[in-house]
Amino acid sequence: MTKTTAADKKQVIETIELLMTNLTKIQDDTGEYLLNFDGLIVDDKSWHVWNWPQGVGLYGIYQYWKLTQDESAIQIIHDWFTARFAEGVPPKNVNTMAPLLTLAFLYEKTQDPNLLPYLEEWANWVMKEMPRTKDDGLQHMTYGPENKNQLWDDTLMMTVLPLAKIGMLTHRQEYVEEAKKQFLIHIKYLADRKSGLWFHGWTFEGNHHYAEALWGRGNCWITIAIPELIDILELQEGDFFRSFLLDTLNRQIEALYELQHDSGLWHTLLDDRSSYLEASASAGFAYGILKAVHMGYVAEKYRETAYKAIEAIRAEINTDGVLQKVSVGTGMGDSRQFYKDIRITAMPYGQSLAVLCLAEFLQDCQ
Repeated sequence: MTKTTAADKKQVIETIELLMTNLTKIQDDTGEYLLNFDGLIVDDKSWHVWNWPQGVGLYGIYQYWKLTQDESAIQIIHDWFTARFAEGVPPKNVNTMAPLLTLAFLYEKTQDPNLLPYLEEWANWVMKEMPRTKDDGLQHMTYGPENKNQLWDDTLMMTVLPLAKIGMLTHRQEYVEEAKKQFLIHIKYLADRKSGLWFHGWTFEGNHHYAEALWGRGNCWITIAIPELIDILELQEGDFFRSFLLDTLNRQIEALYELQHDSGLWHTLLDDRSSYLEASASAGFAYGILKAVHMGYVAEKYRETAYKAIEAIRAEINTDGVLQKVSVGTGMGDSRQFYKDIRITAMPYGQSLAVLCLAEFLQDCQ
């Protein structure tokens, strides 16, 4: 990607605004994406739902607001939480914890005392009631199956980052230490020593990685979460935990650099070029890599890797503000083919990951 210009910045902002508008209108009118867990119906697509896709969306919008102070962005966040609180919060699990990350940042900004009880209640639930695996990992408990003794990549983004932020805001060091421990446990069981990439999941029921899938979106949560955690915990140079995280991140990004498709995107199975190219994971990689470059966490050469991905992401956003080539919510697969067969549609996290990476890219625009 060539040097950016003032016109590029204007175009990028227009694209972000288009993505946000579309994001807040996404709705499953057909019921095609309703998930049925033994009679419990979960809407995995619409914006007006309290779940992880919307949590990621809120965080993308918040990061854009933080950079630009765009009042329409912060209003979207306020409106979403106001409406959800009026409806009543959902049952607690890994995925419904995701919006708490943005809520914690919102509390930090506003100091609204009405928000604090939610932060304290949900963090306390993680610490005292959330199911654990062997070795004291946070079990990937969602709607439906209990996923007993399972560790998933997603947990670090959806649950552990909010816990870390709440710990810092409320001066609860035990929350901070728990967040650190969970990152170490997940690295121990999910990071692939051979490639530097991450397996989607691990089960202590048989001690295996299921299909041994190096799944794109699962990996992108790690590329995002490590730089975010370093920021949230304000880890300084010389801190061992910081160094360990950065070693882990660098190994992953080295592998991503080698596996990036000529188009700028990555395959949904990162090491399988017969699997389709997937845009949401690619947007997550672009954000994490570019942020890591900006923070000096990885080599400058990876800036071009991020730029190449961002150019591809921009090309996949249609005139309605829809990021295309986004795979639907994906459970744990027992075969690699399972991941290759996942459907593609517009999803809130696709829009929001695109907002996230384009907001980070704005810092490089003139």
